[in-house]
Amino acid sequence: MRKTMWMAVVTAGLLVGGAGYTLAQDSSPKQDIKDAGKDTKNAAKKTGHAVAHGTKTAAVKTKEGTETAAEKTKDGTKTAAKKTESGTKTAATKTENGTKTAASKTKTGTKKVVHGAAKGTEKSANKVEDKTKPN
Repeated sequence: MRKTMWMAVVTAGLLVGGAGYTLAQDSSPKQDIKDAGKDTKNAAKKTGHAVAHGTKTAAVKTKEGTETAAEKTKDGTKTAAKKTESGTKTAATKTENGTKTAASKTKTGTKKVVHGAAKGTEKSANKVEDKTKPN
């Protein structure tokens, strides 16, 4: 008996609820067009909001990427400047050392030439002297 009573209540609820739902709907073509228009408007709004959000996100990401690229370029420029400075100092030191070595070798070579020339002149003078002496 309890089961029968319960089934009767559920059936009555479905009938009343279903009838109320059917009566509440206005299924005229005019109302269908209005509903379709509202749905289209709401869909367009949602799409517009989504596009705006996507555009803002893209702008933020582009800005972040540009800032990162600028920072890396700045760091790379500093590194290049430091390496150029270091290379210039090394080249200057090597040029200085090379110049000192060349000057020293030139000095030594010049002394040898002058000394050799002096000896040669002395020999020549001795020979001339020997020839000019009366025998």
